[in-house]
Amino acid sequence: MLKRYHHIVGGAFRVVDACVIGTVWLASYWLRFFLPVIEVTKGFPPFEKYAALTPLVMALWMTVFEAMKVYQSRRMLRRTHEAHLLLKAHGVAMLFFIATTYLFAEYKYSRAVMIYFGLLGAAALVFFRLSLRNILRAIRRQGYNLRHLLIVGEGAAVETLIHRLDKFPELGFRVLGVVTQEGSPHAEVAGKRVIGHFGDIHRLIQETAADQLLIALPRNQYGALDRLLESLKDETIDLQLIPDIHEYVTLGCEIEDFDGLPIVNLNDSPLDGWGGLAKRLTDIAVSSVALLLLSPVFLLLAALVKLTSRGPVFYGQERMGLDGRSFRMLKFRSMRIDAEAQSGAVWARPNDDRRTPIGTLLRSTSLDELPQFWNVLVGDMSLVGPRPERPVFVSRFRHEIPHYMLRHKVKAGITGWAQVNGWRGDTSLDRRIECDLYYIRHWSYALDWKILFMTLWKGFINKNAY
Repeated sequence: MLKRYHHIVGGAFRVVDACVIGTVWLASYWLRFFLPVIEVTKGFPPFEKYAALTPLVMALWMTVFEAMKVYQSRRMLRRTHEAHLLLKAHGVAMLFFIATTYLFAEYKYSRAVMIYFGLLGAAALVFFRLSLRNILRAIRRQGYNLRHLLIVGEGAAVETLIHRLDKFPELGFRVLGVVTQEGSPHAEVAGKRVIGHFGDIHRLIQETAADQLLIALPRNQYGALDRLLESLKDETIDLQLIPDIHEYVTLGCEIEDFDGLPIVNLNDSPLDGWGGLAKRLTDIAVSSVALLLLSPVFLLLAALVKLTSRGPVFYGQERMGLDGRSFRMLKFRSMRIDAEAQSGAVWARPNDDRRTPIGTLLRSTSLDELPQFWNVLVGDMSLVGPRPERPVFVSRFRHEIPHYMLRHKVKAGITGWAQVNGWRGDTSLDRRIECDLYYIRHWSYALDWKILFMTLWKGFINKNAY
């Protein structure tokens, strides 16, 4: 239904973005040296040096935009998300560009030009993207290049579909009316007039000259689907089938063509392809460096643990990770070796008397978590992801909290979106799950780095870490 729109509009967005970024790069040179806010003291560099870099600039920005899924269909529909993603992708591209020009180029480009380029590029990308959206809306509003739809069905699926179509008028879809089952009491559905019933479908197609027919039956009417499809097999109208499964879609939904057989993927993991590979390579690189650089800290903490209480330095605890598989998560031991002998599996509590003398410091500063860099290196965990839980708690929470198990669609992490937003320790599980699912739904390589940087200044010490 949206493929034609996204192929055309997505291509237009790519061309506009490439032209904008190339133009802004050249304009930044002109503004710096011909309309200087700060006096030029080191002479005027040759324009050819900057012009020669324009193809590289355009190619780099398009590569980063593609990698960060700026043109992905579902993100092209929401203006605020689109603008936010554009700015984020532009920032990442700027970092790569600065690193490339300063580390590998013999010629040093003006820092003022870079500043102009970063600021003007961000403003121009958002301005032209939103302007193009408004132009498309204006064209559709005038009645040009519209697609006229008939919708067959009723209930939640149809209502959701109509609301989505009304929300994005720039798509150019106009609903002519709704066709319901015989005997339906509805005169309208979601504000659209009911113009007939299933038996009238051939007549309505001819009378309305509709371009597309969308079938979105509620599950209790699926018995009529065979009759509808059989009656439509000789019609030339474009036909789309929308299954009534939207309430089961939490992480996302994609349709895969398997040798002509359509397969609907519900709640599939976003970490596949190049994104998943980049995340894994980052995990290996960062955890290796962390283990090497933190080795003196490891030795100091190990000595403190050993000197202040009897028992092993490390504590391995069973946790549940990717796809519900268990692994042994490592921590510096911060409690007595018989901490759960009487109570069984329980969460830590404030002023917990089971902690060792050094355990309070380790837990409140999250230093006890440092050995998990080893779990990341061997692939049990990732740097960023939902915090892993013990299987004994998982077996309880999965029945109490909706969608709880979906957090295991990605690897568990040392830090995560819930942790940097303050939901750790004995806090609301519902809010934690909301954060975990938000992370999975909106995952991107840039989001992982955002969480890592947020962890540096707000993720280690927390009032709920005890």
